[in-house]
Amino acid sequence: MSFKTLAALVGTFAALSLTGCASILGDSDQSMTISSSPSNAAVVITDETAKQIFAGTTPTTVTLKKSDGSYFGGKTYHVEIDKPGYKSRQMELTTSPNGWYIGGNILFGGLIGWLIVDPLNGGMYTLSPDEINADLGDAVSMEDEGQALNLVMMEDVTADMKDKLVKVGQI
Repeated sequence: MSFKTLAALVGTFAALSLTGCASILGDSDQSMTISSSPSNAAVVITDETAKQIFAGTTPTTVTLKKSDGSYFGGKTYHVEIDKPGYKSRQMELTTSPNGWYIGGNILFGGLIGWLIVDPLNGGMYTLSPDEINADLGDAVSMEDEGQALNLVMMEDVTADMKDKLVKVGQI
């Protein structure tokens, strides 16, 4: 083996040892598809500090950071999907270490990738779930919301309730 070949191999090994496997193969951001049935529902995403990250309507795609920038600081997001007349849905997005971080650093990245590079840039994490399909259910009736209109005959109204009646119109 020539000196140039050996120097190239050492240089390649040194470069790889200064990076993490998940950082090489993963991104610090992740795209998330959010849809709902029915569509055109409002979507609000806040992070673990309650800071609003995104507001829009379904269907949509949003790109979210996987790391908060601190050492081993994975992000957490709260997603709220709401449409007037339907049940609202809330969901948490959490991060967990991905396979490239766990296995890839054993094979390629070494301790520097495992303990320094990947934990700082977010490439080691995967947000889950990776997509949201929210079923908001059927339209909510006034009774489901605790509001109802009941018609009764005047003779069925008790005397104490008659004192509380308010005239709203004239027939």
